[in-house]
Amino acid sequence: MRPPVSRHHPSEGPSGPQRRLYSADLTPPWKRNKPAPEVPAEHDLVVEEVTTGFCGAVVRVEKSAQGPTVTLEDRFGKHRVFPMEPRGFLLEGKVVTLVRPTGAAPVRPTRTASGSVAVPGARARVARAGRIYVEGKHDAELIERVWGDDLRIEGVAVEFLEGVDDLPAIVAEFAPGPDARLGVLVDHLVPGTKEWKIARSVTSEHALIVGHPYIDIWEAVKPSSVGIDAWPRVPHGQDWKTGVCRALGWRVAHTGEAWQHILSRVRSYKDLEPELLGRVEELIDFVTAPAP
Repeated sequence: MRPPVSRHHPSEGPSGPQRRLYSADLTPPWKRNKPAPEVPAEHDLVVEEVTTGFCGAVVRVEKSAQGPTVTLEDRFGKHRVFPMEPRGFLLEGKVVTLVRPTGAAPVRPTRTASGSVAVPGARARVARAGRIYVEGKHDAELIERVWGDDLRIEGVAVEFLEGVDDLPAIVAEFAPGPDARLGVLVDHLVPGTKEWKIARSVTSEHALIVGHPYIDIWEAVKPSSVGIDAWPRVPHGQDWKTGVCRALGWRVAHTGEAWQHILSRVRSYKDLEPELLGRVEELIDFVTAPAP
């Protein structure tokens, strides 16, 4: 005998309609056919592509056989090209449709020198107990120039040391803890160097010692940004900064004057080498991480 055929609608039970427990539409929210505001893809507009999560600033809009495309550049200088599909991007967390720019540029987010999205009108946060130490005044000035806005919002103070020979004692005096982490940026942190050995002697789990491979912070500025082909090699035993000025033909009263010239050529993270960028970002993340 054949089983009886049910006369109930799929959404009904034997006693009548049942409440649907979930939506039958499994399409991601950004793909649903709902209106999304159109935003001109103006240069430096920071958006996130919805399917990959790639976040960057608009650097170029072009035509292609498949339709218009937009090129985004992330904070590390990496470029990716995406089709300008409807509901294809997030702007400040909201789904938008990018369109080719026309006329005057609209009000839009801008970026800080570090590549972060700027927060207009944001006030500096009360300084945290945690700190970032750097070796010298030039290091501190460079970090302020590129990451100053980010550090003020995060409430992170940067202080400079006069070298790292006494780093273990300096860390011990600071007494870092879960709510007061210490990050230290060291010049020329290369395996086997004096700086490397000093850094390894610091064992506090609440202190992070990182560094870049350059003899001095000057070298962390890209030569092209300064207008030179490369940083010159200075013979061992000579003062490095003095040797650089001599090799480049910079006639200055003192090396501080040369540094001000170098610093004036730094406008954003794009003027710095990746080996420095990654280490500073690492320190900021470390000292701002919530206590466990």
